[in-house]
Amino acid sequence: LKTDTWCSSGGLTLEGNLVSTGGFQGGANTVRYLDTCPGCTCLYVSKYFMCLCGENRYATQAQMPDGKMIVVGGRDAHSYEFIPPEGQHNAAPIKFDFLTQTTDKDENNLYPFVYLSTDGNVFIFANNRAVLLNPNTNQIVKELPPLQGGHRNYPASGQSVLLPLKLHSGNQGNVAAEVLICGGSAHADSYTKAAENVFYAALQDCGRMRITDPNPVWKRDLMPSPRLMGDMSLLPSGEVLILSGAKRGSSGWGFARDPNFTPVLYNPRVKRGERFRELAPTTIPRMYHSTATVLQDGRVLVAGSNTNNGYIYDAMFPTELRAEKFSPPYLDPALEKFKPQIDPAATPEKLGFNQKIAVQFKVNQVEPVKQENIRVTMYVPAFTTHSVSMNMRLLDLGLEAVKPNGPGVYSIDVWTPPNTTIAPTGYYLLFVVNQGVPSEGIWVQIK
Repeated sequence: LKTDTWCSSGGLTLEGNLVSTGGFQGGANTVRYLDTCPGCTCLYVSKYFMCLCGENRYATQAQMPDGKMIVVGGRDAHSYEFIPPEGQHNAAPIKFDFLTQTTDKDENNLYPFVYLSTDGNVFIFANNRAVLLNPNTNQIVKELPPLQGGHRNYPASGQSVLLPLKLHSGNQGNVAAEVLICGGSAHADSYTKAAENVFYAALQDCGRMRITDPNPVWKRDLMPSPRLMGDMSLLPSGEVLILSGAKRGSSGWGFARDPNFTPVLYNPRVKRGERFRELAPTTIPRMYHSTATVLQDGRVLVAGSNTNNGYIYDAMFPTELRAEKFSPPYLDPALEKFKPQIDPAATPEKLGFNQKIAVQFKVNQVEPVKQENIRVTMYVPAFTTHSVSMNMRLLDLGLEAVKPNGPGVYSIDVWTPPNTTIAPTGYYLLFVVNQGVPSEGIWVQIK
């Protein structure tokens, strides 16, 4: 790397290559393309050049239906840009007054939450406010209600996901989209006060809103414990895992206290009051600069934590070089008999849009598999940093039939996503889920 990637953003192209944007100092206006290395398993930077115009540090990147990437915000960058083709340069960023309006003394609108909605608009949440932006006209088409109670973006650093998108065979044109935002800080000056050794308690609440409704409203829920700087991961089962972070303070070097060791599982499909479940705790504090990402086998890789300016091991929270793999409850050995195993040879790896495909799997359970217990999900791997998982998306595909195809073998007739607004082109992990237990994922590409 020849430019500084500190506090940068990123995403994957149709071909599965990494496009990384922004960073620090000389890297702030840079786009980097990391391609697969022919004949080996490493990555290399094929091209890097000045391409953006804004100060894209602490910015968020997201893929659009046409394959372009939008880069939103950044320190002192009250604007957004679309990454131009390789070798080209934007004349100027697109001014975005919404980011000016949501800026406060501590800049609690950095790393905004950005999601491509199922109607083609872009949901952008910064500080405590949200809008829907039309990426074709660059006009705000709707201002959404504020999420009351505090501040949710870096450095207050709440967590957010676009909840799984439920598709239906034969009726895929109208797909609802819901956003979940949890934690953060009730205080606009949590970062400033932490520098003075005053560590405010983190928020414990969540807001959930169906952003495709004509008149969306936030519905509130309460986590088992307060949390900021945590990571949210969409699991292949359709549940949400929330882990790591702290119970007091703010993002920043040495600015948080009381690690939150206990992961929480959130089930979006049950009624309020029953959605959260605490899981087995870790013993390793995962504070500032920690990350989590879902793996192909359904586990979650958890790594990082550095609240210090450098590799420092005698601090209150030392620089953390250990990594962990967290096994969600669906990997309990007692559930092994329900775990499907996809047959890659009988399942297409290249997908088109709005087509019926067959996915074949086998399972060791004695009783016949019931269609109501089966789901097929497609997961987009995220670029995860600073409690933001960019581009993360989970599609719950529409099933038409589940048919026996031999002893313990079944074939599922399933519909692929209808268009690039629902499922931007690229690589996904495809899972079969039986009674809440996912198979190991297989890579598929849709275009």
